[in-house]
Amino acid sequence: MQNDIFKPLESARVLVVGDIILDQYIYGDTNRISPEAPVPVVKVASTEERPGGAANVAVNVSSLGVGVKLLGMTGNDDASDRLARLLEKHAVDFEFTRQADFPTIAKMRILSQHQQLLRLDYEEDGQSLDDSQLHEVYELNVKQADVVVLSDYAKGSLKNISLLVDLAKQNDVPVLIDPKSVDFNRYRNASFITPNLKEFEAVAGHCKTEQQLVQKALDLCETFALDGLLVTRGEHGMTLVQPGQEALHLQAESHEVFDVTGAGDTVIATLAAALASDYDIQQATTLANIAAGMVVEKLGAATVSAAELNAKQPTGTVTSGVMDSVTAAEMIQIAQRNNERIVMTNGCFDILHTGHISYLEQAKQLGNKLIVAVNSDSSVRKLKGETRPVNPLVDRMKLLAALACVDMVVSFEEETPASLIASLKPDILVKGGDYTEDQIAGADFVKANGGEVVILPFLEGSSTSLIMEKIKSNNGAGV
Repeated sequence: MQNDIFKPLESARVLVVGDIILDQYIYGDTNRISPEAPVPVVKVASTEERPGGAANVAVNVSSLGVGVKLLGMTGNDDASDRLARLLEKHAVDFEFTRQADFPTIAKMRILSQHQQLLRLDYEEDGQSLDDSQLHEVYELNVKQADVVVLSDYAKGSLKNISLLVDLAKQNDVPVLIDPKSVDFNRYRNASFITPNLKEFEAVAGHCKTEQQLVQKALDLCETFALDGLLVTRGEHGMTLVQPGQEALHLQAESHEVFDVTGAGDTVIATLAAALASDYDIQQATTLANIAAGMVVEKLGAATVSAAELNAKQPTGTVTSGVMDSVTAAEMIQIAQRNNERIVMTNGCFDILHTGHISYLEQAKQLGNKLIVAVNSDSSVRKLKGETRPVNPLVDRMKLLAALACVDMVVSFEEETPASLIASLKPDILVKGGDYTEDQIAGADFVKANGGEVVILPFLEGSSTSLIMEKIKSNNGAGV
């Protein structure tokens, strides 16, 4: 039975503020060209309305099982009333600031055979709107929020967004922003902003490589005092950049892109719902990446439920065997969220022998999953000399992964796995009896993180060095 990768906290609360839009869809068949002009004639079969803009973000949060409140400005009109009824159906708490002389923003999309033929936008310039009442309502609600999402569609509701950011920060509430402006100074002091690649490059400049993207993102974080940037990159996935931490690159999860409408809303909504439910930012980003891959396979501004999220494993992700450190971190986070204890050990494991197997079997018994970190070939040479390893890394990892007691195998280049241990955050760190705790790389980190360090008894007469000596003394006879 597959473990849930997302469990919303019942007490979690997300406050969404931004431009509220009524999305309208007109579906029909197209079989001929109009005699009046060279345009297709659509025979209307059905119509549908959905919450859009910030309202779609709120619906996405609610669909994940997290409490949400929506604030924003609408007209005092029938479109606003229809939006209200739609939000009630989606269990979204909301409070509209209605403007008498301002029509509710609406976007009408005409579709035929799953293709969008035309979009009609009904809106007026909202930069002259009086947002003072919205700010008053926001001030009353921000103190009850675990996370604030500011959904900026450049329609006027967030024209004074810096005031909202500052008020959230004063109340120690993280702020996530989906930006539309190329003036990132408006988003100064936000926790995380989530531009798509086009929006990011409009500010930072074109990025030829991932390394350039990461460096430019770090520069923006420093310039605008951001905790981090999550750049969504379409078919290339997404990249999370935080000052002082290794960038997280995630591959796109979608099998078939059907409609990208509202995908950015799903990303920031999932991010917010996860953070409000006590997931860390890397875990939240992983969940957002999975949700984004699912929502683009749906038509229009769609949502992803917690049940759908939990029914899907990341594309290409393995749950056991040889893997990279990023995949291992994802699997460990999922396991720990399901109250599983992660045991980690490390070594060269150059010539696998019964002493190794006995040791690994004992280690596995200490928890639910065992991850083994293996020195790379260059790392072994630094530790053991130029004649080692006898077996290359790929063979050593494959042999370890074949053991029933081993769940995950990763490699590391450094002489010690200290940095790898810090990124994987195991619950229990294990070494053999020929070590003392002060000699164990990563022990201080594990203990400071609430874990424990276990030293297993040393098994006399079993070591790679003894096997090597025996081979030499026999001149290789019988080998």
